[in-house]
Amino acid sequence: MNSETIEIRKGLAGVIVDYTAVSKVNPDTNSLLYRGYPVQELAARCSFEEVAYLLWNGELPTPDQLTEFTARERGGRTLDPMVKHVIDGLPTTAHPMDVCRTAVSVMGARHPLAEDSTREANMEKAIDLFAAMPAVVAYDQRRRHGQDAVEPRDDLSYSANFLWMAFGEEQVPEVVEAFNVSMILYAEHSFNASTFTARVITSTLSDLHSALTGAIGALKGPLHGGANEAVMHTFDEIGIRPEESTEEATTRAKAWMEDALVQKKKVMGFGHRVYKHGDSRVPTMKAALDKMIAHYGRPELLGLYNALEQAMDEAKAIKPNLDYPAGPTYHLMGFDTPTFTPIFVASRITGWTAHIMEQLSSNSLIRPLSEYNGQEQRSL
Repeated sequence: MNSETIEIRKGLAGVIVDYTAVSKVNPDTNSLLYRGYPVQELAARCSFEEVAYLLWNGELPTPDQLTEFTARERGGRTLDPMVKHVIDGLPTTAHPMDVCRTAVSVMGARHPLAEDSTREANMEKAIDLFAAMPAVVAYDQRRRHGQDAVEPRDDLSYSANFLWMAFGEEQVPEVVEAFNVSMILYAEHSFNASTFTARVITSTLSDLHSALTGAIGALKGPLHGGANEAVMHTFDEIGIRPEESTEEATTRAKAWMEDALVQKKKVMGFGHRVYKHGDSRVPTMKAALDKMIAHYGRPELLGLYNALEQAMDEAKAIKPNLDYPAGPTYHLMGFDTPTFTPIFVASRITGWTAHIMEQLSSNSLIRPLSEYNGQEQRSL
């Protein structure tokens, strides 16, 4: 075949590689659906525990199923002492995503069902990870501040307990609800880079924890999960000044964006390959951010947010993605910026593992071809 007739789809853009029943973006409504349910409806009416159950089982739980599932999750929240020991051995200069990647690998090596890839075993491992990751993320942030681990509580919801372990105090319902919304919105998004990584690894018949370790590596990149950190780096570069008015923050943000566009800087938190009319998750997350801005009394963040969004829309007609409102929301809650993407990991564990189990149910080794454009055959 002549190379001139071959169409190369860089980044696999537009290439459909398999079926999935886990999620889709409905082009008619521009809405992200989890197992058929619009994510904004799930975020408004469900707990993260219910959404995790939905992603794994295809249906929302009955009251009895939710009770059983919740008890199972709450029973696995304590950080394994060996995992804690390994985390303690990592330098605090290491990125928190490196800690997550290492912790998942250690948990995999220690799991009694490590090499069992039946659906039943993988479901056990998925729930174990779902329960344990908040302890990993929370402890890693605390140790960087010289603080001890906070033991989990079994009388709190998943999101409330996550915040409890991170900050050592119970949060008000408004904060818990905003965090719960973010976890639901981040849980799943079809064949994104990290999910596809997990499916590629799974297609070799490697184990679940290996697939997740690879997925975490993919998520770390600033063009994927790391974008929520990059959003706060932008805010920091502009300068967050709690004492200033919304108008003053707006003026500075517009000037920064104008300069960034002239210099052709890549401004993170805007644009998405899947959405052509704006990320459908943004309105729900922006509403949660607005509540946090009001709760913490930080109107200057709203000035920065709105000014950057407006300037980008006017200059490039590019809309924000989920990372844009999620970053400042986590900042207001008190999370360190490098911890934002590990929070994403704790959420996306649900979607990743749903895809791993789906891949195994009808597996085919993922092995694309490439078109060679190097030197022709030659002799020494």
